Amino acid sequence: MKGLRTLKKWVTDYNGAKQLGEDLEVLYEFYKAGEAEEDELNTTHQKLLGVLEDIEFRNMLSDEGDALSAVLQITAGAGGTESCDWAEMLMRMYLMWAEKQGFKIKELNHQAGDVAGIKTVTLEIDGDFAFGWLKGENGVHRLVRISPFDSNAKRHTSFASVYVYPLADDSIEIIINSSEISWETMRSSGAGGQGVNKIETAVRLRHAPSGIMIENSETRSQLENKAKAMQLLKSQLYEIELQKKMAARDEIEASKKKIEWGSQIRNYVMQPYKLVKDVRTQTETSDVDGVLNGNIDAFLKAYLMFMGQKPESDTL
Repeated sequence: MKGLRTLKKWVTDYNGAKQLGEDLEVLYEFYKAGEAEEDELNTTHQKLLGVLEDIEFRNMLSDEGDALSAVLQITAGAGGTESCDWAEMLMRMYLMWAEKQGFKIKELNHQAGDVAGIKTVTLEIDGDFAFGWLKGENGVHRLVRISPFDSNAKRHTSFASVYVYPLADDSIEIIINSSEISWETMRSSGAGGQGVNKIETAVRLRHAPSGIMIENSETRSQLENKAKAMQLLKSQLYEIELQKKMAARDEIEASKKKIEWGSQIRNYVMQPYKLVKDVRTQTETSDVDGVLNGNIDAFLKAYLMFMGQKPESDTL
C-alpha cells in the first residue's frame, strides 16, 4: 500500500504539471489577444515551475532507504545549560519543519537539562521520504549568540549533534541474536506529581557486537517500549548496512570532511550579525529566525543537490 501510494503521487503530480502547462498555453493565447492579465499569466507560470522543481527534486530521493520514515536524535554538546538550550532550539526547529511537511511526530526518549533545555531527545518522524529529506542533517550544529543565561551578556558558542537514520519497516528483514543484546529497566523521567512514573517502564537496550545503546520511554508499557527499542536497533543496523553499500562514496566524503565533534556542518550566528551558513554547500541566509522556525528546505535541497552532483565531479 505504501509503494502504491508513492506511485500514485508521481502520477498525480505529473497530471497536475500537465494540466498547468495546458492552462498556461491557453492563458498565453488570451494574453496575446488582450483578454488576460500579465499577472495571471506569471502566476500560472510560477506554479508550473514550482511543481516541476518539486518533481525533479523528489527524483533525487532515489537511494535505498530514502522513502522511509526517520528517527532523529539530538544531543547537547559540552557547555552545560547553553548547549542544552541550543539542543532544545534545534528540536523545535525540526518539529516545526516536520509539521509543515504534514509528518507525524512521536517523542521516543527525552532527557531534560539540569537547568533548561534538553540533554538528549529522540524523535520519530513518520512520513514518506522523511529520511531522504533529513539524511543530510547528520553532524554537529554550532550556535553563536549572546547568552540569555549570562548576566554579563557575553557572546557564547554552543554545539549540539544531530543523528538521523531510517526507521526500518516490516519489509526489511534483520536478524538479531538474542544472546547479543542485554536489557536494563528504569523509571521514566517526568515533572513530578501524580503523573510521575512509579514503576520501571523505561528501557535501555545494549547490542554487544555494534556497541549500539537504545533508550526508550515512549509509553507506560515496558513491553511496548522494548518492542520500539528493538525496532530502533534494527533501524540503526539497517543504516549501517546502507553505509557499507556506499563505502566507496563514504571514503571519498570522509577525506573531504569528517563529521566529528568540533567539525560542524552548519553555523547559526545570531550576534554580532545574523547568518546561517552550511559549510558543505555554502548555502546561507540572514533569516536566522525563519530557519529556527522550521524554514530549512533550502538547506535540505542544497545538500541533496550537492550529493547528487558529487559522483560526477569525483569521477572527473
